[in-house]
Amino acid sequence: MECDFFEAAFKQFGEGEFHRVLDIGCGGGRNVVEMAARGFDVLGLDNNEKSLKYLAKRLKRRELEAEILTADMANFELEETIDAALCTFNTFRHLVSENDALSHLRSVANALRPGGLYILGFHIIPLDADPECHERWTAKHGQTKVTTTLKVVRFSRAERREVLRFNLHVKKGDEVLRLKTEYPYRLYTGDEFRKLLSKVPELEIREVYDFWYEIDYPVPFDHELSDAVFVLQKKADA
Repeated sequence: MECDFFEAAFKQFGEGEFHRVLDIGCGGGRNVVEMAARGFDVLGLDNNEKSLKYLAKRLKRRELEAEILTADMANFELEETIDAALCTFNTFRHLVSENDALSHLRSVANALRPGGLYILGFHIIPLDADPECHERWTAKHGQTKVTTTLKVVRFSRAERREVLRFNLHVKKGDEVLRLKTEYPYRLYTGDEFRKLLSKVPELEIREVYDFWYEIDYPVPFDHELSDAVFVLQKKADA
């Protein structure tokens, strides 16, 4: 679904051909693998070497090719410009300081060619949002059952930060694996993101969507927006 949306956005908002695509904070490479399978020249960037090793194995297993970069998404440089960058599902919010978030956007702007696109997806947290959040979902594949639980354990609007606890329960036959971790996210209202983006004048908002990724159904960028996917474009004269 995401990659269908990416291609549709390239056609609807892009200028020129789109071949070279950067997936920022790619992790295990869900989008890297799919975009490579669709014929794009893909770069996967992450600072987690274990995730990138797993991505390399996935690519080899599928007989696909992609460039893998170990780098900090807060501050990176590429040798060649890219046609598009992707950063979805709250990866951007791992940048917990204003300076890191701003440096990231400037790094993306420098990497993009004029007319290129940056598709950025993350949760906007409106001022009236309920800070108590608890989500749980389960998936099955063959004999393997995976249950994921996500809970907000700390929320500070003043610090613009929340801490999430992530629990993973994997069961395959009699084998059980349990993993738990916590990590901080930066909080954004719509106005706070607008203010941040205004400091990177090379980038402009072309359209806004939600997590349904339906190219024909953009959504208003207003105070009710929560699940946000921004289609940003580098200005032609930048």
